[in-house]
Amino acid sequence: MTPVILLAAEKESAEVTDWAARIGWVVGLALFVALVYWLMREGWKWRGTLQSDLPELATAPDEPGAARLSMSGRYHGSTTAGQWLDRIVAHGLGTRSRVELTLTDAGLDVVRPGATDFFVPVDALREARLDKGIAGKVLTEGGLLVVTWEHGGKLLDSGFRSDRAAEHNEWVETMNQMIDKTETEGAR
Repeated sequence: MTPVILLAAEKESAEVTDWAARIGWVVGLALFVALVYWLMREGWKWRGTLQSDLPELATAPDEPGAARLSMSGRYHGSTTAGQWLDRIVAHGLGTRSRVELTLTDAGLDVVRPGATDFFVPVDALREARLDKGIAGKVLTEGGLLVVTWEHGGKLLDSGFRSDRAAEHNEWVETMNQMIDKTETEGAR
C-alpha cells in the first residue's frame, strides 16, 4: 500500500457533536442577553424615577383655536435643553413614536398614537430651530425640527421629523414669530 492510502485508512471518523456542551452554550448566551436586557430596562426605569419631579404633561384645551400649521411625522424624544444626549423619559417623553403636530394660537398640540399625548402652551414655547440630532438620533444637518419649551421650571428640547422635511423651515419661522410676539406682549 502506498503511504497516502495508509494515512487515510488510519484516520478515524470525526467526533460526534457534543450536544450537551452546545446546548449549555446556547442557554448561557440566552441568559446573558436576558441579563443585559433587564439591566437596560432597570436603567430606563431609574432614569424615570430621577426625573419624577417633572409635573404631569398638559393636555390640549377644549377650544385651541384654528390650526396655523399641521404636520405628520416622527417624534424622536425630548432632552434637557442644550444637552442632546440627556434623554427625558418621565411621563413617556422618551418614547419614540409617530406624531401629529398642530400649531394653534394656544400652543403646540402633540398627538402620538400609542404614546402619551401632550400640549405645550404658547407661553411655554421658547425657541424652534433646525438641528441634526437629539437623544441618540442623528440625521442630516437641518433634518430635525427641535422645539425648546419650559415644563416644570426646566427647559426641554423635543425633536420632530416631518414626513416632508421641506415643512421644517416654515415651522421654525412661524413658531419663532409666535414666541417673539408672545414675549413682546408679555413685556407690556
